[in-house]
Amino acid sequence: MNPLQELIRTRMTEQHWSFADVARRGSLPRSTVHHLATNEKPSRPPHPQTLEKLAAGLGLPADQVRVAAAQAAGYTVFTAAAKDPEVEILAAALGRLSREDRRHVAALVRSLLDRGDAAADRAEDVDRDLALGADPRSGAARDAHADGGGGGRGSR
Repeated sequence: MNPLQELIRTRMTEQHWSFADVARRGSLPRSTVHHLATNEKPSRPPHPQTLEKLAAGLGLPADQVRVAAAQAAGYTVFTAAAKDPEVEILAAALGRLSREDRRHVAALVRSLLDRGDAAADRAEDVDRDLALGADPRSGAARDAHADGGGGGRGSR
């Protein structure tokens, strides 16, 4: 049973509701509620308006129903542990961007992450230089380490 099916079935059992009850409460066709509750492997999440109505019919928050529907369709859903306004804005805006704009955002994120990785690599170099007893600003210990020996120029 997928997450959306579980959510629908659990709520219906808790409240002693039928498909018709949920459908009436959410202004949905009974066949839609039945389909959502019995379709084991949906290829994509239902239309957002359908999910809003299903949430109303189940008496649950729309976000809870959206997450279950996305998971049922095989999507990984990430939720921010802390309510960070920047994360919420970014996540909400992604779906409204064009495919090309999403590619640009993805490229920007990759470059920012790569920049962070490069900074971490530089910090590791400084730590290694300090461990070798050299002044990390000179790069001498890094050069010696790269040469495979302990000396600088001419020690090959």
